[in-house]
Amino acid sequence: MIELKEPYQTRPIRFLELWQEDGWRMKIYGITYQGPLPRAELVEAAKRLARPHLQAADGHNHYGVGFIGVHDGRGANFVFVDYWADENEMHHHVYVSPADRPEEWEYVTPIGLVACVWDLRVMWFEREAWVETVLANPAGPDVEEYLECRLNEDA
Repeated sequence: MIELKEPYQTRPIRFLELWQEDGWRMKIYGITYQGPLPRAELVEAAKRLARPHLQAADGHNHYGVGFIGVHDGRGANFVFVDYWADENEMHHHVYVSPADRPEEWEYVTPIGLVACVWDLRVMWFEREAWVETVLANPAGPDVEEYLECRLNEDA
């Protein structure tokens, strides 16, 4: 039997910015347990955590676009860094820190953690946007149109 700590409630998912650095354009999303937007220090930490993954992708078949999730959660903070490569593949990296110690990030991708249900909503939206604007776009792949697709909802 599953015993829930609390009932499911929607959380605000908001597009925060289009972050551009070193030829990359990354949509940044905020998700929060409480409050409308994640703490600013978490957004800055997400950018710091993303840099090495984006730099390591150089020389591989990527398109310089993707998204970053910053989840200011109940018991922990989550950052996920995702970018598109090889037409239809998403590269995914996850970090977690305690809610009260946001500077203590742990890279958890090797242990198999993918996402919570709210993070998955962002990933599903981005998957649909990639398919519609790049893979199945009758006019041909349009990365600019992809970057204009942005999720803002309570889910």
